[in-house]
Amino acid sequence: MMDKFDILLVFMFDRLGRRDDETPFVVEWFVKNGVEVWSAMEGQQRFDSHVDKLMNYIRYWQASGESLKTSIRTKTRLSQLTEEGHYTGGTVPFGYRAVDKGRINKRSRTVFDLEVDEDEAETVRLIFDKYVNEGLGSQRICRYLHDHGIKHRDGTGFPNTSLNRIIKNIAYTGVIKNGESQSDYIDELRIISDDVYQQAQEIMRQRIQPHSSVPLNSKGKSLLVGNIYCAHCGNRLTLTTSGRNKRMPDGTIQKEVRARYQCHYNVRHPGECDGQSGYSVPKLDSIVESVIRMKFDEIAAAPESEILTIQHEKEIRLSKMQFDKAKAYLQEKEKDLEDYKGETLKVIRGQSKLSIELLNSLTAEANEQIRIARIDADTAEKHYSALLESAENLRKEYDRLLTWADLYDKSTFEAKKMIAAQFIKAVRVGRDYNIEIDFNVSFEEFQSFCNAESADENLTPLRSHTA
Repeated sequence: MMDKFDILLVFMFDRLGRRDDETPFVVEWFVKNGVEVWSAMEGQQRFDSHVDKLMNYIRYWQASGESLKTSIRTKTRLSQLTEEGHYTGGTVPFGYRAVDKGRINKRSRTVFDLEVDEDEAETVRLIFDKYVNEGLGSQRICRYLHDHGIKHRDGTGFPNTSLNRIIKNIAYTGVIKNGESQSDYIDELRIISDDVYQQAQEIMRQRIQPHSSVPLNSKGKSLLVGNIYCAHCGNRLTLTTSGRNKRMPDGTIQKEVRARYQCHYNVRHPGECDGQSGYSVPKLDSIVESVIRMKFDEIAAAPESEILTIQHEKEIRLSKMQFDKAKAYLQEKEKDLEDYKGETLKVIRGQSKLSIELLNSLTAEANEQIRIARIDADTAEKHYSALLESAENLRKEYDRLLTWADLYDKSTFEAKKMIAAQFIKAVRVGRDYNIEIDFNVSFEEFQSFCNAESADENLTPLRSHTA
């Protein structure tokens, strides 16, 4: 290699590299092997003395520092642009396209911005709808899209990994995210609502947990999966199927599938569980569905004002009064302290009737009162904020329950299964199909409000016993 060239010429030495633990030794290796290293700006790099070696190392140590500073400045600027709501490059998420809206950078080069691609956005909405409302996993959604001829923008199908990335991507709520930086919500970039996105994340989180209120999948023709228990031994019931050939009136043979919720503990430990070994899926699902419809009728009939306004208004109003009182007391004590500070100058000039000892005592007492008052005001503010948040959460829950009540009978079986899984915490079934249903905690709160404020409605209690 040394016979091929005698001189290595660069514009500046840092063009060779900026790694202080590597580049100086590369330069020295060239020189030792008879290749002169020159810079158009800095001249020849020689190694005639220890000073030359030191200068060589210092040069690249400095270049490494400049490289680090440049990297920090670049990352900071990109973070600022992201927080301002600008697209800073990279792969354009499915559902959007990069367009020229006339924005240019400092080098007078065109930079692109994101815009919703309505055709792709419809597919994104479909994916979230299937995932959230019908409980389809990424594999079944992938198959659904393939069966309906829905392709990715490159003409290929959607692999499971791509669907999972879409479901996890907060960009579809109208947020531009780059690393740890993200923008505020941008309405024109929103494809799905915050609630739908949060539901999707919660479903994804729960599906990896051993005990979940969301079914691992919505396949099969049973309404209940994972949340049904034997009322006698407490063990979870599992879905089993069996088949038999049935001769039809026309003489043909048709396979009949029988589905049952089975208590394996009863089967494996005869005599220890005095319940039934199994329960018919159609019969038990029919009973549970009748209870669900009854509860939804109660929800639809309950006035929103009674549930959301009357219930929280008193607590919120009382909490606001306590917060205002604590804040006023704090302001009063802060004013006292300011007065004491103003009195200090008069004491020094001999114009005050207060002694310095008394003034010091009053100031110390005021400081302690302010410290305690700030703690009380912060506590009152947090309590007030928590009540406001609770009221907002209940309002959202009420809206969601109303939506379920309105859509349940119109939904596909998969969607009904998802609604039932989130609406019902547990079903315990005993002999002769005596069942006890516990609804989710959020609905317990809602139902308790209904019972407390709407006694004339004669709503049934949350825990339902049905034969």
